[in-house]
Amino acid sequence: MKIIELSAENVKRLRAVDITPDEHMQIIGGRNSQGKTSVMDAIWLALTGGVASKAVTRPIRDGEDKASVRLDLGDLVVTRTWVKDKTSLTVASADGAKYSSPQKVLDALIGRLSFDPLEFTRLSARDQSAALLDLVNLDVDLGALATQRSAAYDRRTQIGRDGKALDGQAAGLGNREDAPDTEVSVADLVAQHRDAERIDRTNRVVTTKAMNDADRVVALRLSLKDAEETATVSAGELKALPPVPDIDSIADQIDSAEDTNAAVRRNVERAELAKRIAHAHTEHSKATAAIEAIDKTKADALAGATFPVDGLGFDDDGVTYQGVPFSQASASEQIRVSLAMAMSLNPKLRVIRILDGSLLDAENLAQIADMAKDNDYQVWIERVGTADGIGVVIEDGAVSA
Repeated sequence: MKIIELSAENVKRLRAVDITPDEHMQIIGGRNSQGKTSVMDAIWLALTGGVASKAVTRPIRDGEDKASVRLDLGDLVVTRTWVKDKTSLTVASADGAKYSSPQKVLDALIGRLSFDPLEFTRLSARDQSAALLDLVNLDVDLGALATQRSAAYDRRTQIGRDGKALDGQAAGLGNREDAPDTEVSVADLVAQHRDAERIDRTNRVVTTKAMNDADRVVALRLSLKDAEETATVSAGELKALPPVPDIDSIADQIDSAEDTNAAVRRNVERAELAKRIAHAHTEHSKATAAIEAIDKTKADALAGATFPVDGLGFDDDGVTYQGVPFSQASASEQIRVSLAMAMSLNPKLRVIRILDGSLLDAENLAQIADMAKDNDYQVWIERVGTADGIGVVIEDGAVSA
């Protein structure tokens, strides 16, 4: 279904126009501010109603109270009128019968008349992605997935940095394998040293006494009996003396206790760092797994999506075509793909609008005309200047040529 005739009065800049368009490509030419865009918007306003009225807040020509658009689509005739701030719509069949729910009839008929294939080629990669996502029904929110992935990526990066810092701390501590598991008590060692010295002093005194007594036995034969008894006692005491601990060894232990204890503390700290490092590795792996899960969810969603044109897709940078960034496709290929998208979005009412088509050269126009004819679509193109003999020229709100 296409537009067979367009009549509009007082719509935006238009005074009155009546256009019988070409079957496949209709150019609307003219100078700026003469009403070319008003012709294109008249089609959009007539068919889409509320959607278009949100973008066109003043459909009635300045100084007028009433405006109207009539589209003859062959099987249907659409008439929309505005009187001040009120609007009405009628949709009638070819035999004149009117539909009770006219907008519902149009909604079932039209696709995405507002999709401009030429404008799509001029969008940034980000905006092309947003436009294409708006056309594709996905089971997931790619924006939310991107936010989740960014958070997981940032968390993994921070975990990696913390893990490297912990590795550096652990390396700085070193590892003394001969250190005991617990710190040495310097107080206990000092007490042992004091006891050893006391025992040594006592032993020295007793030893000296025993030696003196023995000398007295030799020197004092006259008191042999008493001396022998005393010597016997002293000899018994001497025999009972405990062995003297290795005082020098204890002193050495005291001297090295602080180094030993420092090594123990470093080993304890290293063991704690090892636990934290292991935890950091675990968390890093979890963050990596989360990113991979998000990427898989996105990939699965896109893999199951139905795109308007075969070969279209997404990557992190924007829209792709046949796996290559859409922006890298040739101008001709971009127009062909975008026009194919517009056609796929309007399968019933086979009408497509191209606004601001002044930059289209003769080769581009020929390409669009061929695609429109081959696929049986009607493309309306707005251009500044003349219509090149294949369209109409709008001047001061009316058709001049």
